[in-house]
This record gives sequence, structure tokens and C-alpha cells, in this order.
Amino acid sequence: MQDTSKQYDAVVDTCKNLFVKKMTDYGSAWRILRLPSLTDQIFIKAQRIRGLQQNDVRKVDEGEVSEFIGIINYCIMALIQLDKGVAEQPDLSTVEATELYDEKVAITKKLMEDKNHDYGEAWRDMRVSSLTDLILQKLLRVKQIENNAGKTLVSEGIDANYQDMINYAVFALIHLNEK
Repeated sequence: MQDTSKQYDAVVDTCKNLFVKKMTDYGSAWRILRLPSLTDQIFIKAQRIRGLQQNDVRKVDEGEVSEFIGIINYCIMALIQLDKGVAEQPDLSTVEATELYDEKVAITKKLMEDKNHDYGEAWRDMRVSSLTDLILQKLLRVKQIENNAGKTLVSEGIDANYQDMINYAVFALIHLNEK
């Protein structure tokens, strides 16, 4: 579990560094995005990963790694939007956005640690393609919950699905880094 924690932190550091650089370039323009728009961005990235995993020919010179990083960062943005709501204009400084990013990561990492304990790090025996499929499944669930105006009868909410997607994407990046 100690290796997992360090590997998790290393992946998140890479994602966070990109997030901060994009905040410097673009500010918090993402704050105007509604949740379905963020969900669709994540869906596009997951579909691209699946295509890369299935197709022999690549026409764009970007691989799975950058797409998994995008999934993580968009999921964190979505978790922030869930708490703060959508803004009409960019309203967060880089410092504020980074603090919120760290807060969401800490909660999500704790969830990973708890599940990892109970599941015995089963993800280590999974294929990256299976993690991709699980992310896509979670996205379809989120889309359905969004179509139901956020209501569920017995299922976990949108936030838990975003957290699971973050953790699956981190696991995929750990696997890809170990190759």
C-alpha cells in the first residue's frame, strides 16, 4: 500500500502541474462549464483512449497518458463545480483553484485507500483496457444521473462516480508508468 500511495502522489503531481500551467495560460475559464459539458469532455477523452487501445493506426501524435491526465483534471474540475456551482465568469485565482484541487484529491485519495484496503489492490491485476472500460461505464452512469436531474433511487451520486474515474485513471497511469 505504501508504494501505491507514493505512485498515486506522483501521478497526481504530474496532473496538478499541468492544471496549474493551464490555469496560468487560461485562468479559470473552465468555471463556466456546466457538469454535462465536463462529463462530455471526459467522455471524449475516454473514447479516444479506447480507440487508441483498439486501433492499429494513430493519426494524432498523443497517446493514452495525456488523455488519462485530462480525465483526472476534468473530474477534479467537475467535483469543484459540484461544490461551487457554475460561474458566469472566471472567478478563481490559480492559488484558490489549486487549493480546491488539493482538497478534492485528498478526499479522493482517502476513498482509494479505503477501497484498496478492502479490495486488496485488485486493480494491480487489471488491464489498462479494463480500467478504460470502467471509466466509460461510470461516464454512462453519470450521464444517466444528469438526465435524471441528479436524482438516484439507490445508487451513489455523481461525485462518487467522478472520484472512481479519477482513481481508475490514476491506476491506469501507474500501470503505464510501470511498462
